[in-house]
Amino acid sequence: MADIVFRNVTKRYGDTLAVDDASFTVNDNEFFCFFGPPLSGKSTVLRLVLGLETPDAGEILIGGRPVITVSPAERNVAMVFQNLALFPHMSARDNVRFPLVERRIAEADIVKRVADVAAKLHIGHILHKPPAQLSGGERQRVAIARALVRDPNAYLMDDPISALDARLREETRVELKRIQRELGKTLIYVTHDQEEAMSVADRLAILENGKIRQIGAPAEVYDRPASTYVARLLGSPMMNILKLVRGEGGVEAAEGAIRIADKAAPADAVEIGLRPE
Repeated sequence: MADIVFRNVTKRYGDTLAVDDASFTVNDNEFFCFFGPPLSGKSTVLRLVLGLETPDAGEILIGGRPVITVSPAERNVAMVFQNLALFPHMSARDNVRFPLVERRIAEADIVKRVADVAAKLHIGHILHKPPAQLSGGERQRVAIARALVRDPNAYLMDDPISALDARLREETRVELKRIQRELGKTLIYVTHDQEEAMSVADRLAILENGKIRQIGAPAEVYDRPASTYVARLLGSPMMNILKLVRGEGGVEAAEGAIRIADKAAPADAVEIGLRPE
């Protein structure tokens, strides 16, 4: 089991509140996505799970085990960083092999695992090349392969396919979802791309300035946003928000384009959200 639990976790960088009293549970085998604009706290959450940062308050559990005092290596989670962090002096193959060699996995098993993940991510033809000879998209897929080749408790991915072109992004999204299902592993995925968040996540968490504003299945969050912030964040074009006020002839929009019966109004002033569809 590798459920991941945050209980009232707070993290500050000086005067900046990066994670604000966050409480959530990522279920075992779940594809869970953090979505929000830049600097909303998404990457900090991953660094807290991995153990690269220590919270100022709260508790973090992985598989029911408190891990705040546990080193990153002992947490047994694999992460794909946004900046890739490949070893420049190694070939792509050796980069993918590295975590298995470090764990002294049998050579025959290493060869098989590397071949399997290379086939899934379509990188078999570039494994002999060093990172300097790879495109940004190729380096990104090698970094993903290096995480997938392991057998960790959970995978953490920080905007892992942003360097790919549109076609490869779509293909890789589908592959990541399929691979996660096949492996039966927990995967936490960070993105600022709403199409990615809506298409891959079992559930997603919407972040704003370190605060979790809503957690739910993509369709639930889209159809029943908990706030105007969430409503406007999801959807392209974004949801239209109209302010309604009680008037003499019923309830009217300030723009005068909508009028509803007075008995349908829950208050003297409300907001109504309308999506283009």
